[in-house]
Amino acid sequence: MKSALLSLALAALAAAESRTSAPNGCLSVAQSGGGFRTIQAAVNSLSTTNAADQCIFINPGTYREQVLVSSRAARLTIYGYTSDTANYARNQVTITSSLSQKDGLSNDQTATLRVKAANFRLYNINVENGYGEGSQAVALSAYADSGYYACQFTGFQDTVLSNVGSQLFAKSMIMGATDFVFGLYAKSWFEECDIRVVQKSLGYITANGRDDASGPSFYVFNNCDVAAAPGHNVPNGAYYLGRPWREYARVVFQNTAMSAVINREGWRIWNTGDPRTDTVLFGEYGNYGAGASTNRANFATILNAPVAITTVLGSGYARAGYYDARYM
Repeated sequence: MKSALLSLALAALAAAESRTSAPNGCLSVAQSGGGFRTIQAAVNSLSTTNAADQCIFINPGTYREQVLVSSRAARLTIYGYTSDTANYARNQVTITSSLSQKDGLSNDQTATLRVKAANFRLYNINVENGYGEGSQAVALSAYADSGYYACQFTGFQDTVLSNVGSQLFAKSMIMGATDFVFGLYAKSWFEECDIRVVQKSLGYITANGRDDASGPSFYVFNNCDVAAAPGHNVPNGAYYLGRPWREYARVVFQNTAMSAVINREGWRIWNTGDPRTDTVLFGEYGNYGAGASTNRANFATILNAPVAITTVLGSGYARAGYYDARYM
């Protein structure tokens, strides 16, 4: 038995790969030395009409800027420096800003990283909105088919705006307190993601905005882990898996570990006097841990089978330009 475990451990170690220099053909961003000094300058230097693949490699550092990835014909990939591409814990690149709606901006305009380019991919980058409590302040605003691999997204309210297109988040971490995964139209799959909540007496992970029965929006969290963020003392039962931003909200957590931070009701109305729960799908299947239950709020659904990834991302998802099978 010990020999088998050792073999598995060695295999996992061998599988770990580093990315500490720019892949062939990639532009380089660094705070000193050669290449571009800012990520936005590198993005702006690329053609939006040439369909050939594009890539950018970012050297270690904290980049204090807002980055807009505009629509383009090419598939753009941005890589961050890391000693382990399969794990967000060793990321050495952070993009940070602190814009919020108090600056007179829309949700999208507050975002540290704004993605408008189809088939965009992001690897091993930490994206932060450091505004904190008090206003909507987005880290990632995703308005296109896109994939996010071994990344960290941190904020407080409205951390990830998963709004338009098909999106895949894999082996990543998303942290916040209030409605911190939200959006109107996106079909989004979260695979083996760590969902981390910060110190707060009441919070909500998702706020899905599907507004009618034909709306495409669907969030599925598969094989994820929900717990308090390191260093945060979160009361038991303080958090809900979601509340409905719109009346046809559609969110499922399945095969997911849930710590005691999740309330026994699981799901919450939008607000007192404005429940918005008559036509929601708030589903669960096969969850486990102190925060998991099959006795949830009366508008929640315990599913008889898990949701298939094809239901969310479509039958051709594995051929999509943003998809990377190595993280699944």
